[in-house]
Amino acid sequence: MEERLLRRYRDGDARAREDLAVGFMPLACRLAGRYRRHGEAQEDLEQVAYLGLLKAIDRYDPELGPLARYAVPSILGELKRHFRDKGWGVHVPRSLQERVLEVGDATDQLYGQLGRSPTPSDLAAHTSYTLEEVLEALDAASAYTPATLDAPYWGDDDGSRTLGDTLGTVDGRFELVELGNTVAPAYRALPEREREILRLRFVEDLTQSEVARRLGISQMHVSRLLRRSLDRLGEAGRAGD
Repeated sequence: MEERLLRRYRDGDARAREDLAVGFMPLACRLAGRYRRHGEAQEDLEQVAYLGLLKAIDRYDPELGPLARYAVPSILGELKRHFRDKGWGVHVPRSLQERVLEVGDATDQLYGQLGRSPTPSDLAAHTSYTLEEVLEALDAASAYTPATLDAPYWGDDDGSRTLGDTLGTVDGRFELVELGNTVAPAYRALPEREREILRLRFVEDLTQSEVARRLGISQMHVSRLLRRSLDRLGEAGRAGD
């Protein structure tokens, strides 16, 4: 049947092309189904697969073996080009796009073999990629269909907030930045020992006793110098208000 339709098509019978395509549509649908996890409608994926099937029929040479063997890579290639060139919501390097698709295929294969979702280590062992490359591909897969900020926030029962409402807050440290700019000259004007005491106490988070031992002075001396330094910085801060 297939050979007869191919001969008719080579002889110019356009209807034979349609009959061949109809006969291989189930194959195209199965291949399109591999990519349904990427968030596109199955009908859209099938249309892309049909295009790859028609290209395979048009380019087929009987010397290449059965048409199905030639059609499969043609259909998969068309699907991959579709995802690579049209489907990504944000820019992702082409090599990473290909890796995302390969890791996705491996996920489906291993799920059938293992009866569970494969771990990144399973995927790395099944593919030629390292664990880091697999993790990067899994993370990049979310770039194909990024969530819209207008989408309802899943944590609200009433749906009154959007995802965008939950992202970002006013950072209280902005005030500290402004304050730091104000007191920086006063800090630089402090004696070197007092600057070191402030650093040990508030950057390295040492106690006054630990600071005293580090500098070889008494805790009382550290307390006195610390209080004097903070008073100077406080005066600088108030002057900047």
